[in-house]
Amino acid sequence: MAVSDAGAVREDEFPGLMMDDLPLTTTWILRRAATVFADRPVVTRTPGGGRHRYTYRAMAGRARRLGVGLASLGIGPGDRVATLAMNHYQHLEAYFGVPALGAVLHTVNPRLHPQDLAHIVTQAADRVMIVDQALWPVWSAIVGQVPVAHTVVVADGTGPLPPGTLAYEDLVVEGPDQVPDDAVANDRQAAMMCYTSGTTGRPKGVVYSHRSLVLHALATGGVDSVGLSARDMVLPVVPMFHVNAWGLPYGAALHGSGLVLPGHDLSPEGLLTLLDETGATVTAGVPTIWMAILAALDAHPSRWNLSQLRTMLVGGAAVPAAVLQGFRDRHGLGVLHAWGMTETTPLGSVAHVPAGVDEGPGPAGDHYRLSQGRPAALVEVRARGEAGLVPWDGKTPGELEVRGPWVARHYYGGDDDGKFTPDGWFKTGDVVTIDPQGYLVITDRTKDLVKSGGEWISSVALENALMSHPGVAEAAVIAVPHPRWQERPVAVLVARGAERPSDQELAAFLAPQFADWWLPDAYRWVEAIPRTATGKFLKAALREQFRDALGGGAQRTREVP
Repeated sequence: MAVSDAGAVREDEFPGLMMDDLPLTTTWILRRAATVFADRPVVTRTPGGGRHRYTYRAMAGRARRLGVGLASLGIGPGDRVATLAMNHYQHLEAYFGVPALGAVLHTVNPRLHPQDLAHIVTQAADRVMIVDQALWPVWSAIVGQVPVAHTVVVADGTGPLPPGTLAYEDLVVEGPDQVPDDAVANDRQAAMMCYTSGTTGRPKGVVYSHRSLVLHALATGGVDSVGLSARDMVLPVVPMFHVNAWGLPYGAALHGSGLVLPGHDLSPEGLLTLLDETGATVTAGVPTIWMAILAALDAHPSRWNLSQLRTMLVGGAAVPAAVLQGFRDRHGLGVLHAWGMTETTPLGSVAHVPAGVDEGPGPAGDHYRLSQGRPAALVEVRARGEAGLVPWDGKTPGELEVRGPWVARHYYGGDDDGKFTPDGWFKTGDVVTIDPQGYLVITDRTKDLVKSGGEWISSVALENALMSHPGVAEAAVIAVPHPRWQERPVAVLVARGAERPSDQELAAFLAPQFADWWLPDAYRWVEAIPRTATGKFLKAALREQFRDALGGGAQRTREVP
């Protein structure tokens, strides 16, 4: 073998002798599910409250026939096929059938503003829209503004289909023709795309390759990840239009986990009944979902049997300590905290307790459970402050930067907006500390930090503390302009019951945990905190609503450093 001047073996002289030229495509996952795990179930709650059941074998056949049906409409490699749909078996078929054709599945969030919907469907150049009949009002508001050639409706039996549309079942025709397994030869080819929720501007498109989705699915099986296996039944509450349902449909199919898809009923009682009746072992959703479920369990602790539920994956926002402890202490259920973004497919880090630390209830384990966890396998992290990269000391904050094989390297359309470093890392906008073991703790978003008198105040830390007060259901802390201190924190709250705690009570509750100058200058109560389309607090709207909350500037009893 030949060696270069630098001492490295030249690839052209001594290549590896592995089958590493085999493309990692989502069709590989589909084929495995249809053969190795052919009889594993896929259960969907139907609009009438019933159950649709079939197997991975049946799903695979219908997914391939969906590809044939789309091809009959002129859809081919690179064409975008959009969905406005919730979690059900037809959407799962599109997850596999569209990429198997070489086309690109574009999951569209029906909770976005119509202007944003029209923008992303137009920018993505979607040629087909597959829409739930129940979501037709969302689509009908923009259908005349976008250049989509075909609208396919997933019927729910509530009435005739709108004129000029195609029935989904007419595309999934019975017959011998199927999309061949090798229709996609390049695993770097686009398979799916999803747009960000647009908290700081127009939503941006993230395009996932086949390879990135397969590697991400593989990672969900790690024991220090989600730990999916053929012994699991997985119920993703997180919508299939939101970052590929966190990759759980692909992860479940690859590892042989059964799937339970809740359809349109996301009520706490409906979800708890489904978890109970299907024996689900893994579920996933944003904190607001679990807050409502915890309240339902507290009200009826013996109504549902969740003894088989081993993991409640929580992401999208920080899980409040009161929620984690409430599930564990009152109901014996474990919460697994994870962090990710649309740009990270989304698995970025998972908060398992490290070896050598007591995993039982208590502050030692909770310190790690409430963090954002360690980076997932194949994900690298670093944080950058004003003076450069910060040390992993668990104290020094900096903006989190990440890279890995399922992390975006550009936005669709080139709308990068300074989000990528010259050496190829993605700038997340999250301000974190990283401890010597690699555990991340998000202290804030760069746009949500409160800079008071030249010092930073973490809105996230204040929010988590406020939501542990028994009288507070939800809390969002925002920066409000101040003539002397530049900005001061104001807490916007939703009451847990009929009685609201006083400002003095809340300040006294926070005082042992924070320096005096961290405490909010005002507390404002609302019926509901506005949210983005993915359930996160929409702080931009709160900042506008309460920009004059301090009435020209409250006087503090102690100086801000």
